[in-house]
Amino acid sequence: MDNGIISIQRPYNEPTFSYAPGSPERKAIIEKITELKNTLLEIPLIIGGKEIKTGTLGECRMPHDHKHKLAVYHKAGAQEVKYAIEEALKAKKTWESINWEERAFIFQKAADLLSGPYRATLNAATMLCQSKNVFQAEIDSACELIDFFRFNAFYMQQIYREQPFSAPGSFNRLEYRPLEGFIYAVTPFNFTSIGGNLPSAPAIMGNTVIWKPAQTAVYSNYFIMKLFMEAGLPAGVINFVPGNSSMISEIIFSERDFAGVHFTGSTEVFNGMYRKIGENIDKYRTYPRIVGETGGKDFIFVHESADVDSVATALVRGAFEYQGQKCSAASRAYIPQSLWEKIKIKLIQQVRDISTGSPEDFRNFVNAVIDKNSFDKIKEYIEYCKSNSDAEIITGGKYDDSVGYFIEPTTVLVKDPFFKTMQEEIFGPLLTIYVYPDEKYEETLEICDRTSLYGLTGSIFAKDRLAVLKAHSILKNSAGNFYINDKPTGAVVGQQPFGGARGSGTNDKAGSYLNLLRWTSPRTVKETYISPNDFKYPFMREEF
Repeated sequence: MDNGIISIQRPYNEPTFSYAPGSPERKAIIEKITELKNTLLEIPLIIGGKEIKTGTLGECRMPHDHKHKLAVYHKAGAQEVKYAIEEALKAKKTWESINWEERAFIFQKAADLLSGPYRATLNAATMLCQSKNVFQAEIDSACELIDFFRFNAFYMQQIYREQPFSAPGSFNRLEYRPLEGFIYAVTPFNFTSIGGNLPSAPAIMGNTVIWKPAQTAVYSNYFIMKLFMEAGLPAGVINFVPGNSSMISEIIFSERDFAGVHFTGSTEVFNGMYRKIGENIDKYRTYPRIVGETGGKDFIFVHESADVDSVATALVRGAFEYQGQKCSAASRAYIPQSLWEKIKIKLIQQVRDISTGSPEDFRNFVNAVIDKNSFDKIKEYIEYCKSNSDAEIITGGKYDDSVGYFIEPTTVLVKDPFFKTMQEEIFGPLLTIYVYPDEKYEETLEICDRTSLYGLTGSIFAKDRLAVLKAHSILKNSAGNFYINDKPTGAVVGQQPFGGARGSGTNDKAGSYLNLLRWTSPRTVKETYISPNDFKYPFMREEF
């Protein structure tokens, strides 16, 4: 029996590779891209450690070359979903009873595997099937996911160390039990790291999980599942179940042992889940934990004291990196009249320098949006702006889906701060700008606060500290992640815990101990060393 007291050291964030010409990582990723492109994968379900093929197939295609098929994947039916529930519950007893250090070791090993032999594979898979450029893939599917694994192990230790005070004669302790039942993890297409974190965060705390990946990210997520298995994750702890979201959710939310959902996706879908769980609340063994990060309508607010060059760069990077397919992407901006012409010139110049095309060409900054549905939705917004006299397109506005789902980085100038594209989440490379009178700074901050139903990310650009403080106060509920003189994207695990409120989710802060706490059900245990043997208290004694 190992009786050593194990300590998990606070990790460092994984360094980001540059992929500069001539670098070894550039050579490795190009080789892996070639290999994956020339291999047609058949992706099974993985339930209870077993590969299952249902014969009902979906396809994984490259968004930037939609004729190219990377893989076919098997979809779960009702039978497989029920089997996954059985396997998750069967694995739970053993998994939750092993020492926490052993769970930590598995995910630390996963981090090291991803940092080394899996790095090129997962990055290449993300580039090909989600059309991310190499740097965006590196930040996401390598560095952030590695950080999630390492920091979650450290945060787990931090949680377990938090213990109550004990008075003389007794000892108090908190046991951080996993939830009673199984967890349902529903993951999005846009961040491979979220695909890995949403099932693994509950799992590291002793829970077992059914993982339903986004259909447009099955390809990269499958490699994460293979990574978990190579790291030594026991069978049934995480069960990989791609398929129809509505069908899978209907079955899971009807189960007595459903204990929680870990979700990232649209506000509409999350609201539907919330309603369904409420309808079924009398069925459950325990009140489920509902953890969700949903939509965003994220802003950049500029004060007259701001640096023009910094603002222009933040607008371009914040709005157009990964084609704006980030829940944190800058989608609306408020710019003072006095700076607008200078910022406009800088913005147009930078956008003109952007190359759009395949992520396999490393010169391209913008690649394809994820699929035809997304392409059509964004196209409709662009056409709406073209047809409206209150809107002027100053960059982009063109699109082409003949080869891939390409949309130019598009910037729209509007006269109305409540214009449609200032309010609604678009999830694409479309930035809307409203120019306000300098003297109406505070009034426009108030407008920014009440324009959208979301509250995820936002930023203020200003040199004037009082202006910063004013924005910080008025916009305190407008963004769960608030940035000063920086774009509203790019949260780093361990540095900027991520999440928002309002229509943006439950704000349970992925990348911190706060999220892990949601996957525990603490039990207080008091042990009395010498128990009383008489019911009488001292006050009951007679006077002498």
